[in-house]
Amino acid sequence: MTGPPALSLPGVSWPVLPLPALHASHAGSWLRGADGAVRTVGKGEAVTAAADTPLLLLNAPLVASRLGYPDLSGLDLLELFAFVHPARFMVPTPRGLAFALGLQEPCSDDAVPLLLQQAAGALLSTCDANGWPEREGAWSALQSLMRLRWPWAQVLAPRIRRPERAERWLFARLPEWRELPPRPQPAPVVVGEEEIATRLALLTGEGAEQREGQQAFAREAGRIFAPRERRGQPHLLLAQAGTGIGKTLGYLAPASLWSERAGGTVWVSTYTKNLQRQLRRESARAWPAVRADGSHPVVVRKGRENYLCLLNLEDALQGGFGGRAAVLAQLVARWAAYTQDGDIVGGDLPGWLGTLFRARAIRSLTDQRGECIYAGCPHYRKCFIERSARASAEADLVIANHALVMVNAARARDPWQRPTRIVFDEGHHVFDAADSTFAAALTGREAVELRRWIVGPERGSRGRRRGLAARLADIASYDEAGGEAITRACAAADALPAEGWLQRIADGDAAGPLEALLAAVRRITHARDESGQEAGYGLETEAAQLDGPFLEIAQQAGSALAAIRQPLMRLSVRLEALVEDAPDWLDAQGRARVDGARHSLAWRIDTLAAWEALLGRLGGVDGDNLPDPEFVDWLAVDRAEAREYDVGLHRHYLDPMKPFAKVVLGPADGVMLTSATLCPTGPDGADWASAIARSGAAYLDGQPLLASAPSPFDYAAHAEVLVVTDIRKGDLAALAGAYARIIEAAGGGVLGLFTAIRRLRAVHARIADRLARLGLPLYAQHVDPIDTGTLVDIFRDDERSSLLGTDALRDGVDVPGESLRCVVLEQVPWPRPNILHRARRAAAQETGGGQAHDDRLIRARLAQAFGRLIRRQGDRGHFVVLSPAFPSRLADAFPPGTPIHRLPLAEALQRIEGGVSCTVEAHPAGSGQEECG
Repeated sequence: MTGPPALSLPGVSWPVLPLPALHASHAGSWLRGADGAVRTVGKGEAVTAAADTPLLLLNAPLVASRLGYPDLSGLDLLELFAFVHPARFMVPTPRGLAFALGLQEPCSDDAVPLLLQQAAGALLSTCDANGWPEREGAWSALQSLMRLRWPWAQVLAPRIRRPERAERWLFARLPEWRELPPRPQPAPVVVGEEEIATRLALLTGEGAEQREGQQAFAREAGRIFAPRERRGQPHLLLAQAGTGIGKTLGYLAPASLWSERAGGTVWVSTYTKNLQRQLRRESARAWPAVRADGSHPVVVRKGRENYLCLLNLEDALQGGFGGRAAVLAQLVARWAAYTQDGDIVGGDLPGWLGTLFRARAIRSLTDQRGECIYAGCPHYRKCFIERSARASAEADLVIANHALVMVNAARARDPWQRPTRIVFDEGHHVFDAADSTFAAALTGREAVELRRWIVGPERGSRGRRRGLAARLADIASYDEAGGEAITRACAAADALPAEGWLQRIADGDAAGPLEALLAAVRRITHARDESGQEAGYGLETEAAQLDGPFLEIAQQAGSALAAIRQPLMRLSVRLEALVEDAPDWLDAQGRARVDGARHSLAWRIDTLAAWEALLGRLGGVDGDNLPDPEFVDWLAVDRAEAREYDVGLHRHYLDPMKPFAKVVLGPADGVMLTSATLCPTGPDGADWASAIARSGAAYLDGQPLLASAPSPFDYAAHAEVLVVTDIRKGDLAALAGAYARIIEAAGGGVLGLFTAIRRLRAVHARIADRLARLGLPLYAQHVDPIDTGTLVDIFRDDERSSLLGTDALRDGVDVPGESLRCVVLEQVPWPRPNILHRARRAAAQETGGGQAHDDRLIRARLAQAFGRLIRRQGDRGHFVVLSPAFPSRLADAFPPGTPIHRLPLAEALQRIEGGVSCTVEAHPAGSGQEECG
């Protein structure tokens, strides 16, 4: 449902909107009046001007942050752009706005206010134009926005003419998905090597370089599509693919051949949204956008919390949202009519839109807690989530994320939708994804959500959430046993924490067995804390050596959970019987609603069983007060910004690849894990034993297939590693000064990676103004009110900008070319010594590898961070570590031949300013002794 690009007519001079415009950056503030006069203003004067009259702004929250005035408001060009061009990509900067509208890019900060006036004129003139592709629905949306007193409404009103015919409501305009029979079982076929080579040549294109590494990789990838010889023994391939090898087309070549001939679906799983977008682009080489019957051969599938919930949106539009959030709902409704797939997180909804409004408003429009009522929803037949699920069932290629693949394998609503041919790209993250997916967390927040799902929201709560009794009222009235089970479950759920639980347990006024448990967890965690950490950090303690009173409280809580689970199980049985012996009034839609309820019940029953198991083992196995060796259990108090926000018990598998192998690998026919850092390097070269251990292969019969394709990049000539030796640990002023001087020497294009948010913020506060005055804009996670994806877009778009961030930017960020010329680590990325890490390190120590375990983790993090630097042929740059404590034993984390230098900051700056120009002398590859000038 996407339309043509934003309307931009070459040679057309758009009128300038005669309203004052304000631009603020770290370098200063500039105000352009309606008369065209531009002047520099101080922060106080800028705030006063904004309070006196509506000003044109670009990204009001960011301007407010720059001025130190959080209540700033005005005529935000981003909101206007979202109204005029919903579902359009735009980098939310002056440069990005100019590019999106075909205007001249401002050459300096003082020229930005004029651009804002020109952009406003261009967008308003678009609304006048007959060729405006997003006109439908605009007039109706504007009427609602006028009632909400949206600042742009009065400006737009004269520009948007009333349509001759009444516009259809959004929910009437959206198309319905179609119900299809299950896809037949794939035919057993073998994809030959010559066929793969031919298909690969077709995908890479005529005249493209035939890379032997890519061809060998494609041949190896084809092996996972052979028919399985024994049940429970999939073809498992672990493939190391160096950066630049072309692994995406390497596995898409055999995948497209197999799906074409076998009539089956291949799932490609990624860890980052960036790679999903890249896969969608690359898949266009192998599959058309649409088949002849209108279906899609390639589908991007995400968890339901990523999609717009139409019922939540309807509730928001009809009064569920108030104030500014109601304006957001109207703009999202505009987008919903033009979106490609309804993906509200990482899709074609601008990532910056949600940050313009109150926190979490955008998330309230998604199904965050599994509250979907499935066929009971009036918008069920138009649901974006259901459309995606059904499209994936008939697709040749499904692009998903690791967590969704694992959840789908564990509890898919339809067994025939479970993935059986899977490629895990970014395979080095499979361990972490499994660790999260197969964990259990009995926390206050989770328990409150379960109570709401069963009982319904607290009195006075706004929104459309309903409890079990309301959702299944007709079932309860028809089936007496089912109705009784609902009544018992609702009564038992009173034992779960309710709103205000956190304050009550802090005050010593816990209500019910679960709140009593949480109070005991909080008490013992605080009592055992010896970390001396600041209040901003969470606390944790091992679930071991717990006293008798605590275990008694845990036992009572476990009994309360069992009292909830048992009627839910009884209700699930009654619903199953209802489907098998359906009454006359249960039509197809009613049957689908019951199936949806059964699926939701199964999820909650599994959760309750996991919580009971966690509590049941707190006293040890067979009452020996020793922990279960298969799990790592701990108690935790979660805190942020010196504020406690959750309390609970946690359980993780010591080795999460055990359930991964059972749930995902065992039932599959063929699985491939691939990554540029899948197989870590060590003192003795490639460490395949570690890669195998972190793949789940150890829990299957037989050995996995192994393959390796080295990177074609010449790292010795294009990159340097600089270990700066004169920045002392803990010297914040020196650290900030080093970052500033590195960014100046590089002329921007620096990605700075931190291991602590506190240090990131402190460094940004010290250097942002200084760099801005030099024309070097600096952005930062956890500082700028911008989502991470948009921050990366801004960084990619401006070669003179730099970006500071944490772990989310260490992996999966693809910024090729001049926009990223230098990666800076503030220190060695040591593993955080929490309880889970300590347990796994101890397990590795039993086999003689405690230190080796830590070194593998650090090498992987270094390799992932280094991988951001060289993304394509011709890229050059420096990788800087601001720590004299960098161990020489970790030097093999970098590609063989990469020059490594230990030197003071002044010499490092000279190298950075001069660029990379290396000549490799006669030293062993990877020795770190190459000379660079």
